[in-house]
Order: sequence, then structure tokens, then C-alpha cells
Amino acid sequence: MGLGFFKALFCCTTKSQDIPIVSSDSECSPQHSSGYGYNQPLLSISPKKSPFSSSNPQIGHILGKPYVVINQIYDMKKELGRGQSGVTYLCTERRTGREYACKSISQAKLLSEQEIDDVKREVMILQHLSGQPNIVEFRGAYEDKQNVYLVMEVCKGGELFDRIIAKGNYTEREAAEIMRQIVNVVHVCHFMGVMHRDLKPENFLLASQDDNAAVKATDFGLSIFLEEGKVYRELVGSAYYVAPEVLKRNYGKEIDVWSAGIILYILLCGVPPFWAETEKGIFQAILEGKLDLESAPWPSISASAKDLIRKMLSYDPKKRITASDALEHPWMKEGGEASDKPLDNAVLIRMKQFRAMNKMKKLALKVIAENLAEEEIKGLKQMFNNIDTDRSGTITYEELKSGLSKLGSKLSEFEIKQLMEAADVDQNGTIDYHEFITATINRHKLEREENLFKAFQYFDKDNSGYVTREELRQALAEYQMGDEATIDEVIDDVDTDNDGRINYQEFVAMMKKGTLDHDEREKP
Repeated sequence: MGLGFFKALFCCTTKSQDIPIVSSDSECSPQHSSGYGYNQPLLSISPKKSPFSSSNPQIGHILGKPYVVINQIYDMKKELGRGQSGVTYLCTERRTGREYACKSISQAKLLSEQEIDDVKREVMILQHLSGQPNIVEFRGAYEDKQNVYLVMEVCKGGELFDRIIAKGNYTEREAAEIMRQIVNVVHVCHFMGVMHRDLKPENFLLASQDDNAAVKATDFGLSIFLEEGKVYRELVGSAYYVAPEVLKRNYGKEIDVWSAGIILYILLCGVPPFWAETEKGIFQAILEGKLDLESAPWPSISASAKDLIRKMLSYDPKKRITASDALEHPWMKEGGEASDKPLDNAVLIRMKQFRAMNKMKKLALKVIAENLAEEEIKGLKQMFNNIDTDRSGTITYEELKSGLSKLGSKLSEFEIKQLMEAADVDQNGTIDYHEFITATINRHKLEREENLFKAFQYFDKDNSGYVTREELRQALAEYQMGDEATIDEVIDDVDTDNDGRINYQEFVAMMKKGTLDHDEREKP
């Protein structure tokens, strides 16, 4: 790896803004649309044998239960979603004919004790919380030599924001009904001793297609059991929704209220309150804490709604409202102060752009990630270890300076300090492994011309130099990521010259652009 490339890696980070900062399986990968992971083939078996047959007596090392033949218990059908840790399928229980969602986690991806413990913890938390309102029902966990399977309630109503956008218009009162259910998830988790740590719209699905369907929280992969008096320091969450104290590596359960407050802000405004064109920029905006409740559409939003947002997004976690108190807030309470006047249509337009852009970015990032050689990633890990000479798990300024020198660096002290500052996201004076890998992989993904071009070629099947509507449909369908409405949204938002297709320049602009233009954001 050349020095010029290494220098470029640290100049800035440009990760897609809804990708997790750190996942519980220590993998930096495009964020799951529904919290699910990569596809693994299911076993081909004979239906005559019992899944708990004595011919398969081994005990699984993940769950500590006998191996099963999953296809004898459940009939696996279509794929529902995928993400950082597993892939989920629609399945039917053979004994009862009932439909469930089955999340399959590849054991090949569980390479450390920490990753195994994370899966065990997710199972325990799902069991612990199952049966509570607005939390997906857990059916059971199974294991074979290839995968761990988590079977749970299937939510057929789709993602929360997609339903809102499809509806065409909604009111503060309807937003309050949604938020009651989201904040109730936070309240139940905290009351039962769980911190979620990754609340965001993608993790909330609707139980059915009914207009009054319940909102269900579906992904607890980053959740942990709370310990009395413990201060948490792991950098977790997703960029738009992460609380400032997480970035400072000193937090507790209050971070879940902050994330719910960000969701409320988006529900009423259409975009997140803290944004930038890079992930690092988003973090800086969060740490600055300048909350805009004056620009459009806020003058038309009730004072009570804005009061609740201020309390949920209090910069000081000690002053932040609790989930229990938020449920009693006059705006949130059923029959409370939330207005039944329809929100400005611009809110839905902005929300639609926010969702559509992210969907194409997520797929493009996945394509780029899959084109990165495993050896390249291993090389980055080895580079970190070589620079981290005292094996402390972090890189100091002196270690970075020494490591660059060994690579033949002629950088000045000032330039090395710039590299340090760019990679040191939490500004604690050192670069940890996740910051190092995040900075380097992000630069791979979005800034290297060959990777951008590979991603464009994935969409441009006929090498015409344009991505047509049909090509976009094929690409999104392959990953179960979009319907006709999504395709329309992507074309409308990315096709700046309005010729009905996306050229390479438009694609690159989309990949490098933030959620909104600066001047649009600053309009009164």
C-alpha cells in the first residue's frame, strides 16, 4: 500500500450516514434495512429425519443446545432483508403452518469470543423482552454447524417511514401516536434493564398492513443488559441518531431517549437535526449541539412538540427527559396537545428524498464493499497492529508518527497532526481500532475512483454510460430494497438533468453529497 494512498485514507471520512459506527460483531458494513445480515445457504435435508435426531447429537458451541436441521422445523421461503450480521427469511413453521421471520447468522462470521457473546446476548435480550408491547415476539433460537437461527414474529407492514411517505400526509397527532410506541419501547427496555443503543427508523416495522398496525422494534443486535453504576464507553449506534455522550465515550441509558428524539425531529421536519456531508461532520454537528427549531417548517409546529424535542435532545444527559416522563408529556399523551392539522407537504418530500437517497447509497456501498478484497481488509488490520507498537489497542500520536516514518513518510509534524485529528473521531487523543478501520475503509468505499466506477457498472448492466429505470429496478430487486415508488424517488432525486436516467457524474455527485444542499437548509 503506497504512502500517498495511506495519507489519503485519513484526510476525511465519507461514510453513508445511516451506517452503524460500530456493530456488535465488529464489522463495518452498510447498515441493514431491517437489521439482518449476509446470506448463507440453508441445509438440504431429508424431511423424514427428526431435527433433534440422535444421529446428530452434537451440542452447538453458540447456544449450548443440540444441533437441529432447521428445514425440518421451518420451511424457508423468500428473503426479507439483510445487513451486517445475518440475512432474514420469511419462513413457515411446518407443525402449525404459522409464518415467522428467521434471521440466519453465519457462524463463519463469528470469529471471536466477543462476537459469539454478542449473539448469545441478543438471544437473551429477545427472550427477556418478548411479550412486551411494541417489541417483536421471539419464537426461539436454533443452531446447526453453519448458522445460528433466530425465529421471531414477522412484521408485514414494512418500515415505518415508508408507510408514512406512502400515506401522503399526516398530522402532529399521528406523529404523537407513532412516538408513543417508540418511546414506550425505550421505557420498557430501561424498566427491564436493557439499553438498546441503536434506535433508528429502520429498526421499527409495522406489524401488518392495517392502518392502525402496531409499531414493532425488531433489532436488538447492539443492545446490552444494564449494570448498576457502570459507565459505557464503546462507540456504537448510527451516525444521525448517536448521542453526544457516546462520541465522548461516557454514557448510559439516556442515549436511547436522544435517539428517539432524533426520530421525532425527523417525523416533524423530514430530515435529521444534525447533518453534514461526511460522518465526521455529522459527529461534529452533534457535539456542537446547535438545534434548529426556527427554520421552516418549525414556525407551523406546535410549541408543545418543540418543548418535547428540546427535552429529549438536551445536550446534558442528566437534564434529558426520561422515557417514562416523556410518555406523560402533554404533546405525547393520548388526547393531548398534538395538533390534528396536516403537516406541510414539504416535510414528506424531504423525508422521501432522505429515504430514497439512502437506499441507493446503501446498495452502492454494499457493491463497493463486496469488491474490496479480503486481503485488503486484512492488510488494514495488520497495519493497525504494526503501528500500535505497545499493543494497547490504540494508536498515539507518537506511534502514528513512528509508523508513518517506517513507511517512508516525509510528512511534517503539522500534516501528521492533521491525519491524527481526522481519524480521532471521539477526540480523545488516540486512534482506536474501530476509528482506524472506519477511516480507512470509508476512504476505500467513497473516494477511490475505481471503486465508484465499479459500483456504477453494477447498476449500468449494458455499459451504456447511464443507469436506466429498468436497470435500477433490477439492482434494487436483487437485494429486496425497493418498489416502483422507491425507483421513482431515486430517479427524481439523482437525475439532476431530468433526462429520466442517471449518468456517472450524477451518480458520483449522489455518493459524495450530503442529505440536503446547504442553502436549502438555511432557508427561513
